[in-house]
Formats: sequence, structure tokens, C-alpha cells
Amino acid sequence: MQSAIDLFSGFGGWTKGGRNAGLNVLWAANHWPEAVEWHTRNNPDTIHACQDLHQADWSQVPKHDVMLASPCCQGHTKARGLAQADPKRDNSRSTAWAPVGNAEVNRPEFAVIENVPEFMDWVLYPAWADAMQRLGYALAPHIVDCADLGVPQHRVRLFMVCSRSRAPLHLQLPRFQHVPAREIIDFDAGKWSPINKPGRAASTMTRVKNGRERFGERFVMPYYGSGSGLTGRSLDRPIGTITTLDRWAVVDGDMMRMITANEAMAAQSFPANTLRPDNHRLTMHMTGNAVPPLAGQRIIEALIRAA
Repeated sequence: MQSAIDLFSGFGGWTKGGRNAGLNVLWAANHWPEAVEWHTRNNPDTIHACQDLHQADWSQVPKHDVMLASPCCQGHTKARGLAQADPKRDNSRSTAWAPVGNAEVNRPEFAVIENVPEFMDWVLYPAWADAMQRLGYALAPHIVDCADLGVPQHRVRLFMVCSRSRAPLHLQLPRFQHVPAREIIDFDAGKWSPINKPGRAASTMTRVKNGRERFGERFVMPYYGSGSGLTGRSLDRPIGTITTLDRWAVVDGDMMRMITANEAMAAQSFPANTLRPDNHRLTMHMTGNAVPPLAGQRIIEALIRAA
């Protein structure tokens, strides 16, 4: 097991994790030019394709031992609030067929497909699984909180291990000590503003009040949404899931701010020397979509041990 490709490569979490685990990532593809640009800057030795993978000519892809893939998850996650029959969801979910197309042509020994657990609730999941099985793959779903792999973030994801073996390959994943949010928060960084200022939502003020009562003067909390309820969370536990938008706020006494792009990248376990855009929103979007490199590394290390 030496070579790999990365489908829907995005910001490069799978590629970084694969390389740290000892794989040579030969080829990476994504439809978004911005993501391909930054993946190329961070991985100049990898061949890159910027294209809609629905239209890929898989015969032109280098032969590889492992296919790493993160088809679009937004059509599966319940957090989107869209109707199941919404055309946007349909288009998103259809990206899952690209790994099947590559598997049919190139037949790598292994594939690891990352998505949200709701992927297996998809009405077409039985057909997808049947297609992979007809191509000779045994499927072993692993639902993992990335915090258990040492990522400083609670992020529950499905890692579907597909192997050309008679029986499904169930990985023995060691459980690592959780990394607290305080290790990725820099209280000297960011743009702080007073908590008590005109325009603050009542729900924000309630979170601050409840957070202070539970955690003291310093803690993190969702600025919107229902995550962590109305209390926020302690800096002594991993931060909640990093999304593609500004979501998590840091409170320090009477001041607060949103987490910085560098903090979001650290929460995702990207190295500090990772090249990224100056544009905050673009960096947050790419970071929130990514596979945490450390999670990818430890999944692949377990796969290598089991193979």
C-alpha cells in the first residue's frame, strides 16, 4: 500500500493525512478552482485536476492502491434544513457516484469514503453499497468522533472502509486523549468587541450569562445555532464542529470575538505552516469542508495495520 488519489480534495486534509501516514498521493481533484489553487500550493508534487468529477475520465487517473474521497456531505446532513427532494440536495448527493466510477475503472485495493453518518440514511445508499459490492469491495462503516483521534474538535463523521477482501475490514482505532479548546485559542489574537453593545441578540446575551455561570470569564460558545445549547462550553474540552461559516465565539471577561481562521485550522489539525488565502471567509469555507488531517492520518495508519 503505497500510492493514493484524493477525490473532492478541497483544502487537502486527506492528502496531508495520507502523506503523514506514508502514502504517496499522486493525484487530487476538485471542481472548485480556489480549492485546487491552494491544494496545489500546499502539495506541488501532486498532479491536480480541476473538474466536475461527474465528467471524469477515470482511465486517465494514475494507478493507485488507495482511493480517498469526501463526496459532498451537505445533501445528507440534517443541519441544512432543506427538503429531502430539493434539487440542491440531489445534486450534492450524486457526487457519491464518482468514487464508484473510479473503482470500476481502476480497482484500487482500498477506498476510504468520508461523509456524515446520515450518508447511510440516503434513499439510494443501498444501491450505492450494492454497486461497490458488485465491484468486489467489502464495506465496513466506521462512525468516529474525530476528537477521539486527537483532533481538538468534536466532529462525528462516517469513514466507510472499502476493501477488496472477502470480509469487511474493521479497523482497530486507538482512542487518544481529548485535546482541549484552550490549546488552539490565542487570546491575544482576533478582533474583540464589547459584549454589551447595541444590536447583540438576546440569545447571545443568554449564552454569555449562562456560560459565565458555568465556566467563569473565559469560554467558547456558538454565536448562532443550537450547538451546546444556551450554555457554551468549557475551554477544557474540544471545541464543537468547525463549519464553513463563522460559528464559534470566544468570550474573555466583558469582550468577545469570533474564532480566527488560524484557530479554525488548528481545530481541524492543519499544521501552522499550511498556506492559506488572506481572505477570512474563503479560508473558513475551505477549512470547514475539510477532513481533519490528523483524523485522516490515523484512519489510514489503522488501515495499513489491518491490511
